[in-house]
Amino acid sequence: MSNIAVDWMADNGRLFACRDSAGNLVMSGSLPNDRTAGQSFQVTKPTDLLLMGLATCAAYEVVAILERQRQQLTGLRVDVEAHQQPEPPHAFMDIHMQFHLSGEQLDPGKAGRALELSVNKYCPVAATLRGVVSITYSFEIEG
Repeated sequence: MSNIAVDWMADNGRLFACRDSAGNLVMSGSLPNDRTAGQSFQVTKPTDLLLMGLATCAAYEVVAILERQRQQLTGLRVDVEAHQQPEPPHAFMDIHMQFHLSGEQLDPGKAGRALELSVNKYCPVAATLRGVVSITYSFEIEG
């Protein structure tokens, strides 16, 4: 079970302090235009948090699957491109994740299978979004 909390920082416009189920703090929302200069912290848009959650969830599963397959993964980066509706509520229409994997003698077949299982079976974030937004992925093995 997840247990998070979101607190509105009333003096800071639309800024929210978000605590995850492990107690970690993330700032999200937006700062008023007149308050952004000189700020010592950054905020993340809620829509970006959703995409980061999806990419992290999928990457976590890919790493776990490739470890079980005894693949020597040494690097993984996920680039995410998403398109939103132009009008409110600006829902996502499609999300594409490009996985960049590196390692010693990675088997492309095993890497592809790991991605398929991750995105289509094991990642709960992808499972939640599936049927609401188109999620696609591709990968390349670097080095």
